[in-house]
Amino acid sequence: MLTKETAHEYFSRLRKLTTADDVEVTFAGGRSALTRFANNTILQNVAEENYDLSVRVQFGGRTARATTNKFDDESLARVVKSAEELAKVQAEDSDLLPMYAGGEEVLPTPSRHFAATAAIGASERAEIVGKMVETARRWKLNSAGVYANAETVYGMFNSRGVARWDAETSAEASITMQAEDSSGWQKASAPDARQFDAERLAETAAKKAMESRHPSEIPAGKYRVILEPSAVLDLVGFMFWDFGGLALVDQRSFLTGRIGKPLFDEAISVLDDVAHPLQAGCPFDGEGVPRQKVQLVRNGVPENLVYARGTAELIIKSELAAQLQGARATGHGFQLPNEMGEMPSNIVFELAAGVQPRTLDEMIASTERGVLVTRVWYIREVDPYEKIVTGMTRDGTFWVEGGKVKHGLRNFRFNQSLIQLLSNVESFTTPERAAGEESFEMVVPGMAVRDFNFTEVTKF
Repeated sequence: MLTKETAHEYFSRLRKLTTADDVEVTFAGGRSALTRFANNTILQNVAEENYDLSVRVQFGGRTARATTNKFDDESLARVVKSAEELAKVQAEDSDLLPMYAGGEEVLPTPSRHFAATAAIGASERAEIVGKMVETARRWKLNSAGVYANAETVYGMFNSRGVARWDAETSAEASITMQAEDSSGWQKASAPDARQFDAERLAETAAKKAMESRHPSEIPAGKYRVILEPSAVLDLVGFMFWDFGGLALVDQRSFLTGRIGKPLFDEAISVLDDVAHPLQAGCPFDGEGVPRQKVQLVRNGVPENLVYARGTAELIIKSELAAQLQGARATGHGFQLPNEMGEMPSNIVFELAAGVQPRTLDEMIASTERGVLVTRVWYIREVDPYEKIVTGMTRDGTFWVEGGKVKHGLRNFRFNQSLIQLLSNVESFTTPERAAGEESFEMVVPGMAVRDFNFTEVTKF
């Protein structure tokens, strides 16, 4: 693995090769491996190790970046030259700030590097997959999925004295169980492979596939819906680009004109917190600025946004300064140059004081007529201001009646406002680390929601 000491040596060499006013070098990469299976058989086993070195140079108000994954002397000289040549033909940007000079400490985060997770090899992955497949065979189902592990690093050094480094591990298991006319799905990920049980995921997916066999069809319409955490994650993930300051400046955020006003159920609070024990990820941003804990929503009211350095300075000079008082860099920017601004990426839902979480079984027991949704997919945005999205349910959709799961349902297409979704929540499970296919991992609860808008029944 590339170490901080070795990376700093490369930075020192690169710094001597440039004539730029300032230089910044980022390192990203590591080792990753996965075992993929389908039809109850392992069909792919791959592993790779790769590191990218990215150089950004700055001449006054001009900046540019070039990247390589070759670390020999010739390649290092070439990547510096490429960055310099690109920078010199850029238009002058009067808003471009000098490179970040540090001075702020990175928030202490739990250790997210686990030697045992990094050391998982092909034979151990095959053993874990074997247990998942054995579950499928026992239920007479067909299974497909992946088990993967990785060890990654991300570091940033610049000529103003900033030296940041982060090393983490990760493990992920995903499985789909298929019967003749039904399916079940589960997925989990964590920095430590011991934080989830792949065999238990397989059992849950198999149970969903079996219990949703011979699905019935009910008319489209508005129903009370119980969304499991993975379904919640993949829906609300479409909201969080809008919590970046630049999105508000550009008036492409659904929060335009809504900061400080009640918008969601008052039981909902949302943080961005890289130090949360169930979170993962780098504790500094693409410029080396430490990530701050930010209260995005408090008791249903959007309170704050996240900011890159440049966005914070832009807002201070704009007509938004009065509305967004105290705007400052929060450590959520991306590598420069970029036009995306920033976004929160360590989302943690919290329940307001006095809100009693319920289990999924309790939600089902309190539902007279409704739909239980395991996951959603193929989600697209329809209306960016009202945050209406469309998509479909998948891999475990059930009819609930009289407080019990009765049978599987054919899947639905939905058109649903996320603002209304988070305004119509009737109960929550305890927030947990969840994984999906349409968004990044978050700490979210399951939700029972009234009037969820199903618009069409699918053929499966």
